[in-house]
This record gives sequence, C-alpha cells and structure tokens, in this order.
Amino acid sequence: MNTIATTIGLLVVSNLFMTFAWYAHLKELNHKPWIMAALISWGVALLEYLFQVPANRIGFKVMSVSQLKILQEVMTLSVFVPFAYFYLKEPLKLDYLWAACCLMGAVYFAFRSP
Repeated sequence: MNTIATTIGLLVVSNLFMTFAWYAHLKELNHKPWIMAALISWGVALLEYLFQVPANRIGFKVMSVSQLKILQEVMTLSVFVPFAYFYLKEPLKLDYLWAACCLMGAVYFAFRSP
C-alpha cells in the first residue's frame, strides 16, 4: 500500500479516537465527576496514540514534519465536523467551510515544490 495512503488511513483512525477522547465525555459523562471523564479519556487517548505514532513514523519516510502536521490538521477537521454534527448534534456552520479553505491553503504551501 502507498506510504501516504497508509499514513492518511492511520491518521483518520487516530483522529476518531482523539475526537472521542476530547469531546465524547461532554455528552456521555457530563453527569459524572470530571476525574472519571479524564481517566476514561486517557484510556481512549492511548488508543489514539497506537495509531498516531505509527502514522507519523510511516509518513516521515516521505514527508517532512511540517507536512505531517498539516495533514494531521486536515484529518482533524475532516473527522471533527461529522462528529460534531452527527454525534453531538451541533449545527453545521459556514465557518467550517472557511476553516477548510484555510487548511487547503496550508496544504498547498506545505506540499508545494520548493
């Protein structure tokens, strides 16, 4: 499998876990003490790291650290917007489109030839 495709796939899975670790407790554990939410989130975040670390190691073979970071930010928004809409029932905002446009600019500058 292509190195970049593998990196993207692992980053998507990583960001799914990260998004749940950061935000799912707001819906599922809001009636529990914050320390319980933090401990459960840490457990979920461990799963995130089990995908994120290999993603960065694999991606670093063909991309710079800056490119990896910009790619990760694109994956974060790509995962967060559907999560916020479908799971947290947040309304879609035009601001998400503007944020995506800014990230497209970041991708262009990070990946263009020197």
